[in-house]
Amino acid sequence: MTQARRTTSSRSLRGSSEIRLRVGLIVIAMVLSVFGARLLQLQGLDPKAYAARADAEGLVTVPLPAKRGEITDRNGIPLAETVSGVMLVADPVRTRAHADKIAQILATKLDLDYFDLLANLRKTAPAGKPAVRFAYLARRVPSTVANDALAAVEKAGYKGVETRPDPVRTYPAHDVAANLLGFIGADGKPLAGLELAFEKRLAGKDGHETYEVGGGNRIPLGENTEVKPTDGTSLQLTIDRDVQWYAQRVLRTAVENAGAESGTAIALDTKTGGILAFADFPTYDANAPGQAPKADRGSRGLSNVYEPGSVEKVLTTSSLIDANKVSPSTRIKVPSTLPVLDRVIHDWFDHDTLRLTLAGVIAKSSNIGTALAAQQFSHQQLWQYLDRFGLGHRVEIGMPGESRGVLPPADSWSDLSRATISFGQGLSVNALQMATAINAVANGGELVSPSLVQGSATNGAGATVGTDHATRSRVISPEAAAATAQMMEMVTTEGAGTAPGAGIAGYRVAGKTGTAQQVGKACKCYDGSLAVSFAGFAPADDPRFTVYVVIQKPKRGASGGGTAGPVFRKILTYLLQKYAVPPTQTPPARLPVEW
Repeated sequence: MTQARRTTSSRSLRGSSEIRLRVGLIVIAMVLSVFGARLLQLQGLDPKAYAARADAEGLVTVPLPAKRGEITDRNGIPLAETVSGVMLVADPVRTRAHADKIAQILATKLDLDYFDLLANLRKTAPAGKPAVRFAYLARRVPSTVANDALAAVEKAGYKGVETRPDPVRTYPAHDVAANLLGFIGADGKPLAGLELAFEKRLAGKDGHETYEVGGGNRIPLGENTEVKPTDGTSLQLTIDRDVQWYAQRVLRTAVENAGAESGTAIALDTKTGGILAFADFPTYDANAPGQAPKADRGSRGLSNVYEPGSVEKVLTTSSLIDANKVSPSTRIKVPSTLPVLDRVIHDWFDHDTLRLTLAGVIAKSSNIGTALAAQQFSHQQLWQYLDRFGLGHRVEIGMPGESRGVLPPADSWSDLSRATISFGQGLSVNALQMATAINAVANGGELVSPSLVQGSATNGAGATVGTDHATRSRVISPEAAAATAQMMEMVTTEGAGTAPGAGIAGYRVAGKTGTAQQVGKACKCYDGSLAVSFAGFAPADDPRFTVYVVIQKPKRGASGGGTAGPVFRKILTYLLQKYAVPPTQTPPARLPVEW
């Protein structure tokens, strides 16, 4: 009897367990079928129906901004960088009722337009479309500023305003290299300089996140997709930040003291063509470009063209030496004036007939002596040399806005053209072109294309530039370059040349002054304004650095040696000291200047 009861009880328990198992399996099957149906829907069996439902529930897509690549100097020190910032955004569904109050707070805190804020806080969708749940209020705001504004909104009891990451572009050295770097607009788009030229490289690619909201809040288990941003790639320059800073300060002082319109100073590594400094003045703070006139935001050293004046004599005489037409000791009888066709050429100083060597013509900067020497060239021969020096050609360092300058075709020249062009009038250059040409003499007669970018980079125009792509071409022989360098030494020699103040104690310095009349925009004629300049290199016997300075339209102290020469000497001295170039061990050039 007891055994029968036990058997019946066991069967009953087994039956109950089987029932519970079957029920559990049925429940599991039902859950899996629900998830399976949901998965099929998500996988695209009914995408339109799903999208419509998501929109109805509130589907929000927000950007995930990429971090812009840095622009650094040759040593990796940032000149342009991206730091933490935020964007202020609104959910108009939640802010519409108190839009005017919120707009007042944010307009005051962030110095934004009240009416623009009001419109975004009240933003609505067209009829039949889902409600707008996302609107920008402010972009790229420093975190501390944005958090202060958000706290004020929340303290007033209003909801629907949030912050999200939004990197801010900043220029830690303010005006240093600003004319090269360019700047970013309020909408995050580049508007000038390297920022614009290398936008594709620097910008990266923004990502985005899409999620569902309901009742004004994000639904934790709602639909959520994310495409991560791809950060931009950095750009390293050949610029030395310290040299750039110093060059800008020295140039500014000279321009202001001379009451000049503007100035440019360029320093090159003679052997590589790397641009160590490219200073323009006036300049601006790249963090606040709107506070500067538009004309001050670009690089005048690239865009402005002018007649180079007597620095051109270096190119003419070195070409004559290369062609075996003359030597530094060639004797030239220099009259007080030189009639050519219907014009009369004068020197910058009054004199009777002078007996100068070619070295003396350079040392004294004689227009007449240079024009007489140039008569040994045909028009085509001189044109070919100047063309090989790069005049009339863009330098192509990757920057926007570079001018080509003007080297008139040889078949348009007259004897007067040959004479004036030989001493730097009747053609035009930009500052980098002239610096590059003088550097060819310093570099043993080999023209090396200058570089602003370290390594290799492709700009928006599709040009690949940088030190990896520097080109070299022979312009004059090493012997002609060495002879010209010796003549240029006489310019900085006390008692012989026009600019002894440009010399540097302990170093052999080659230099050349320049003063040229400029054509006025109004009359299209020489209006009395000048461009004064100084170009040279050191040590003269084994050049390490080339420096070119030009100052436009000075009102006081207008001379190449007196106005531009001191800027040249200070920048070159700084370079020699910073890079620990040992003093010259060879004796200075001693060439006869008269006969």
